[in-house]
Amino acid sequence: MNYLKHIGKYFIMLKQVFRKPQKWSVFREVLFREIEDLGLKSMGIIMFISFFVGGVVAIQTAMNIESPFIPKYLIGFAAKRSMILEFAPTFMSIILAGKVGSYIASSIGTMRVTEQIDALEVMGINSLNYLILPKIIAALFFYPLLILLAMFLGILGGYYAGILTDLFYSEDYIYGIQLDFDPYYIKYALTKTVVFAFVIATIPAYHGYYVKGGSLEVGRASTQAVVWTSIVIILLNYFLTQMILG
Repeated sequence: MNYLKHIGKYFIMLKQVFRKPQKWSVFREVLFREIEDLGLKSMGIIMFISFFVGGVVAIQTAMNIESPFIPKYLIGFAAKRSMILEFAPTFMSIILAGKVGSYIASSIGTMRVTEQIDALEVMGINSLNYLILPKIIAALFFYPLLILLAMFLGILGGYYAGILTDLFYSEDYIYGIQLDFDPYYIKYALTKTVVFAFVIATIPAYHGYYVKGGSLEVGRASTQAVVWTSIVIILLNYFLTQMILG
């Protein structure tokens, strides 16, 4: 019953979030700040992890292909499919849930315990709309771009892994990337990313907004936000894969 209570409270929160902003000039300024905080500042870790994950996928695939009858171009094919279908949209979203989710929960939670949110309410400002809607729009706008970048860098990482290790030829790898390319898979990955971006922006915001207590509770709320965001992403990944690719 406690879980049902939180789910209901979460959807009631969303109803307040999606009301019309009171001042578009203020909203626009906050939105650009959120794009920088949630998107631009996450580019470094996404670029670093995706490049090396792509390299590891390519190396492990090459090391597991022992039979001379299996063509080497399947390494590029496997790296492309792995990065586009799962590693970029799902794995990187979980990374973002940890980095961005904890930031959102802790920043809003700190505002709650220091009574800044109460001050916004006293001034007649819809605090949910003011604090959370810019984060949602920033995530929905920027995270698909981050995931596209992760796909490209992951595949590029596999290419350079082949050059550095001599486990496979770069020509075979490029042929494997081009083999049986289906743009629908990118559409599928971006659809998942948009759903995950919404989850990353709203679940941590919920935990931060309704936190009670002091700094210790804010820390606990941040941890819970990351855990629950990751769980929801994994569950949604299962159902979205069944619905879109099934």
